[in-house]
Amino acid sequence: MKERGDTIIGEGTIKFGIEYRDLLHDQGVCIHVLGDVSEDDEHELLRFDCFDHEPHYHYGPQKLNERLMLDKTTAGDSLDWTLGNIRSRLPDMIDRARYPELAEAARDADLSAEMNDLESQARALAVSGRRTVMHDRGDVILEAGPVRFGVEFRTLANDRGVAIHVLGDIGDEEQELLTFDCFEVAPHYHYGPRAKNQRLYLDMTTTPDPLGWALDLFKGGKLGTMLERAGYTDHAARLNPALVASAVTELESVSREMETANAQ
Repeated sequence: MKERGDTIIGEGTIKFGIEYRDLLHDQGVCIHVLGDVSEDDEHELLRFDCFDHEPHYHYGPQKLNERLMLDKTTAGDSLDWTLGNIRSRLPDMIDRARYPELAEAARDADLSAEMNDLESQARALAVSGRRTVMHDRGDVILEAGPVRFGVEFRTLANDRGVAIHVLGDIGDEEQELLTFDCFEVAPHYHYGPRAKNQRLYLDMTTTPDPLGWALDLFKGGKLGTMLERAGYTDHAARLNPALVASAVTELESVSREMETANAQ
């Protein structure tokens, strides 16, 4: 199925489409390279999903659909990588997508103005399109060294349950580093809700007690690993296991009491 994006750049045989995609577990700018196969038949030749966590790109999404993952360690920023390759390798990439005639059209066309416009709009969209969330910090705050736990019972229009916020200071500002929404219907947790905000949902068939699952993570020493994945390596490195264990013991008592008090 062809995708075009929300904004189309260019009016010739080769055009670009851009949009911001939020998949909950990942997000970022998506760039579509479009080509006119005939007068009334436009194809998506290439697609670049410049995501935070699993960036990748597609050759010929409509027929070949070869997907290749980007290694962030070697490629660096996926949007930078994409814009650089569009400028330097576009005809070759279109050719590999099995559109040789459109590859020649790309070689013959002067697309510099379109590429400049694409870069300007894509970089602006990478900032303006970012989805983050800001929760309350919780009704009860438990200190645990470089982090603290905030606990509350949240009631939404279609869900409810105990929420645990892992908070930490960055400079002079407190930020939410991780969040565990131990809800009754759609339990989920966030890596870096104020930053890249990767949201992952739990399967209640395999995890019928979301609050117990979250508490077991803390008891099992996973807090540091999760902070590292969220990008807060300094907080992870400064964790004191004894302080965390003591705070988690109190956290379990407080959160279970909240759960019981709000049981229906």
